[in-house]
Amino acid sequence: MKKINLQIIAIVIFMFTASMGFARDFIIFSIVQDLPMGYQNETVNKNFYVNIGSEQGVDLGTTLDVYRTISRLDPYETKQRYQYQVKIGELEVLHTEKDTAIATLKESNIGKDAKVYDIGGFMIGDKVNVKVK
Repeated sequence: MKKINLQIIAIVIFMFTASMGFARDFIIFSIVQDLPMGYQNETVNKNFYVNIGSEQGVDLGTTLDVYRTISRLDPYETKQRYQYQVKIGELEVLHTEKDTAIATLKESNIGKDAKVYDIGGFMIGDKVNVKVK
């Protein structure tokens, strides 16, 4: 009887702690921009809201790498789907909270050297990580 109870307790503990062991994806969850007025050489400012904050070591001025997942199917040989994590640019943190931050564009690789991605510009769902120096 005690042996069964210990096994059940061990399984319950494993179920609660196993989910904490998985890495969490940090993403851009919202984008807010100025309304373009159509002026020549106008700069449209954008703020990017991300679900990574001071608990993950993000502070004012922290650089975040931005990655896009590009998925492609090989219909000929293996019929396998491939996932590519492509760095598309960097954000700089303007403000941080416990588990969220506001950032602005620091550098974009989209369009540089004729690089082509599915969508031009950062978008909701793009992954972010703290830049390792």
